[in-house]
Amino acid sequence: MKSLVYVMTAILIVAIASCSTTKRLAEDETRYTGLGRFVVDYAENAEKMPSALDAELRKTGETDANNYIIAPFIKIPLGLWVYNNWNDSSKGLKGWLYRKWVKQPVLISEVKPEMRAKIMQQLLDDNGYFGSTVTYDIEYDKRNKKKAAIGYTLNIKKPYPIDSIIYLGDDNPMYRYIDSVAKRSPYLQKGEIFSVDSLEAERIRIVNSMRNHGYYYFKPEYIEFLADSIITPGQIAIKLNLVANIPEMAKLQYKTGKIVTIIQRNSDESPGTPDTMQTSKGELIVMEPAHLRKNLIPSCITFREGKIFSVRDMDRTQTRLSRLGMFGAIQIQPVPSDTSAKHPTLDVYTSARFQSPLEASIEVNATSKSNSYLGPGIILGLSNNNTFGGGERLSLQLNADYEWQTGRDRSSLFNSYEFGLTASLAFPRLLAPSFLRRNNRDLNWTTISLGGSILNRPKFFKMAEFNTGITYEWRAFRHVQNQWTLFKLGYTKLMSTTTEFDSIMLQNPAIALGFESQFIPQMNYTYTYDKFFERERINGINIQASITEAGNIFDGIWSLCGVKGQKKLFGTPFSQFIKGQFQIVYNRRLVRKSDQWLVTRFLIGAEHAYGNSTQVPYSEQFYIGGANSIRAFTVRSLGPGSYRAPITERDGYFDQTGTFKLEMNAEYRFPIVSILHGAVFVDAGNIWLLKEDPLRPGGLLTRKDFLKDIALGTGVGLRVDIGVMVLRGDLGYGLHAPYYTGIDHYFNIKFKNAWAFHLAIGYPF
Repeated sequence: MKSLVYVMTAILIVAIASCSTTKRLAEDETRYTGLGRFVVDYAENAEKMPSALDAELRKTGETDANNYIIAPFIKIPLGLWVYNNWNDSSKGLKGWLYRKWVKQPVLISEVKPEMRAKIMQQLLDDNGYFGSTVTYDIEYDKRNKKKAAIGYTLNIKKPYPIDSIIYLGDDNPMYRYIDSVAKRSPYLQKGEIFSVDSLEAERIRIVNSMRNHGYYYFKPEYIEFLADSIITPGQIAIKLNLVANIPEMAKLQYKTGKIVTIIQRNSDESPGTPDTMQTSKGELIVMEPAHLRKNLIPSCITFREGKIFSVRDMDRTQTRLSRLGMFGAIQIQPVPSDTSAKHPTLDVYTSARFQSPLEASIEVNATSKSNSYLGPGIILGLSNNNTFGGGERLSLQLNADYEWQTGRDRSSLFNSYEFGLTASLAFPRLLAPSFLRRNNRDLNWTTISLGGSILNRPKFFKMAEFNTGITYEWRAFRHVQNQWTLFKLGYTKLMSTTTEFDSIMLQNPAIALGFESQFIPQMNYTYTYDKFFERERINGINIQASITEAGNIFDGIWSLCGVKGQKKLFGTPFSQFIKGQFQIVYNRRLVRKSDQWLVTRFLIGAEHAYGNSTQVPYSEQFYIGGANSIRAFTVRSLGPGSYRAPITERDGYFDQTGTFKLEMNAEYRFPIVSILHGAVFVDAGNIWLLKEDPLRPGGLLTRKDFLKDIALGTGVGLRVDIGVMVLRGDLGYGLHAPYYTGIDHYFNIKFKNAWAFHLAIGYPF
């Protein structure tokens, strides 16, 4: 049956592609079929164009050719076929489909190739390739002269470098400052290739620096760069110049004058009565009654009276007030107060309006797994964003998941479920020793949390887990985020087990140790570096490294007290292990000013139990597969190594874990239409054991089987990106599974068993 569907689909595609798409054209009309040959000929000694410029030139030559895209590289002119072969007077369903799909042909005359060639030539001039030429040819289809593509030929000359830079050179303080900023430019250097875009970026950089140095009203259009190619043939002399008639206000360097901050009540409440007080950061006016600690707002104000005015201080103040989560509307307005003085000033008026402190959220999801379990899930959240008047954030979150088993093996009406409740209290400051280096320009957070959950798998076990801890989050540098969990104490307990589960645990003591009731006292540090290297956000990198230790402090205290052997807390053993993980994500924009991205990820992690433990707790072990991992396989269906659980045990998910993890992903993301985006991806990786387990053969990490044990999958995805949320669907296709050891060739998964679909929220990495 499936084969018949594939054959019929192929026949339909061929039929559509072979139908006439020029039937309704007039005698003097030619249909445009797309970009033809794009030939780039370089003159002797000419340098190859940057890839970004090459892509921009090609994009200038391209335009919509009525090709309906069904995949990144498969185009079928469906709209044209409808236009040429259906009757536009049809009614009913056929008429509705005609109006929905029809596309009138794009004609060669509408594409205007001569104009596009001129635009390309201007682009070359703007990037220093003076004297280069662009010509075009109409390439008629050999079988149908009513169809043609347009080809372009680019003759590229040697680009002109910068020979010299002439600065303003004046005793005027503003001129001296502009010169000092320009001389620190990475672009305005002798030998750099002339580029209009780079000069425009340089204008913006200089003006941004000026606005952060008191020249608040200065604009980019007041600066111009004059280029001269006559002084030195084949090279460009650049002269920095200011336009005439710059407004006097733009020439003044301002200092910060009076600072006034007004805190207004919620718009649904009465305006209130003003309470005015003087603080170290100016005048503070609070409309009473207000639930607010008076020292909170001054800690967010970065202006200082008498200091040179800076736009950066506006941005920082806005950001810090916004991150409190207390205010719905924040406005900062500088007002000139005395422009005739030797040092003119700008008074700063900041207005912030309270929003409702209570915030509720709900998230609903559904899961469908290869082990025949499916069911809904819900996450309910409630938060108070100003609990004690100091921006403290009290949050409660309830999550619940319920799954039932489909198919013939339904063991009970009431199946697997999990629910949990987490409470956290976050303070917008570090309640920590001063030796922690922090950036006071950003808010730093201290979070105290308490939570518990119950997981029930009726065929196997019921487990309870509780945890509490304190975590610091702060920035020491602009692109670096630090997270330090000073202390976290977890407790897991098997509340009940089935006979089937007990028999499996008796057969495999190593797995049983991971399930035993135990305390998990932890300390964790996570370092995150996140940065785009260019203003245009072309190359970006995110590095995250974390290390977790558990039980070492407790073990040291118990040892000092003379306790030997297995050490216990309240009669229950505590776990002792170390765990590390490293991840790097690289983002590359493939076409400048587009949403075409190549995103890659490399992740590696390892953990080891020692001292008071022989196994890492089950909840801390690595697993792989699923919507954010290797998408051709469902979650916890891979590993460790080439091991595969017996069919009777796969529903339990309790032995598909390991102590070493490796994962590699690559994803090409591209826009389709409006908010709909697509993706093509390749995922690889697996988990392994660092200690041999005889009852999980093939699970040990070895050099001999390492490459064969790496699972490989590919697939395609659709994303609905509405900005605040991304709804994602990924269809994965497995290429290699390490547990199919009896098959000789590498691609060892049968077609019918190779598919996996995941529905998720957010991008996978």
